[in-house]
Amino acid sequence: MAAKRITKQEKERITKILSLLDEHYTTEYKCYLDHETPWQLLIATILSAQCTDARVNMVTKDLYKKYRSLEDFAAADLKELEQDIHSTGFYHNKAKNIIECAKTLVTEYGGIVPSDIDALTKLAGVGRKTANVIRGNVYHEPSIVVDTHVKRISGKLGFTKEEDPVKIEFELMKILPKDHWILYNLQIIAHGRSICTARNPKCRECFLFNLCRWEGKNDE
Repeated sequence: MAAKRITKQEKERITKILSLLDEHYTTEYKCYLDHETPWQLLIATILSAQCTDARVNMVTKDLYKKYRSLEDFAAADLKELEQDIHSTGFYHNKAKNIIECAKTLVTEYGGIVPSDIDALTKLAGVGRKTANVIRGNVYHEPSIVVDTHVKRISGKLGFTKEEDPVKIEFELMKILPKDHWILYNLQIIAHGRSICTARNPKCRECFLFNLCRWEGKNDE
């Protein structure tokens, strides 16, 4: 399949959007999940599936005091861990995956979280989204994390018509400059929380209004 061609006009629109995102949300790299080590970030990201970052941070504050190492998680009792992370939702699968992931990291990687995306996605509970969080935040490898905000707002901006997160990731990689791959996710999260919210987007307040392709936008 031939690569999607981007017109000069569209490149200029994308450049303007990125420039405005930089202006409003800065170019500072910020991770919204609290962590001190790569493995803590990995576990927090697994917990963040269908859960807010704020809730995850509340849970991990006590969780990392109880389980102080990967070895602790690897040896954890499933039922007990389920109770420890219960409020994040889907706690049975998350607890099971965390224990299996920790065991693999301890036995096969010497407790080191790998940087290779193929190695990461072979770990229990780790998909491309989680793997890219690690690659971007820990190893500073250019990567695009497609979470609910990125999926929703990228569609509204006309960057993609895809619904599948992996397809969205690859489409965005084609149109966004590599130096914005990590930043784009951070900025879009901020934008999705403050202005382009899922239920009541504040279109009239949006600095991207004139560049947005969403048919449902309004200025009322």
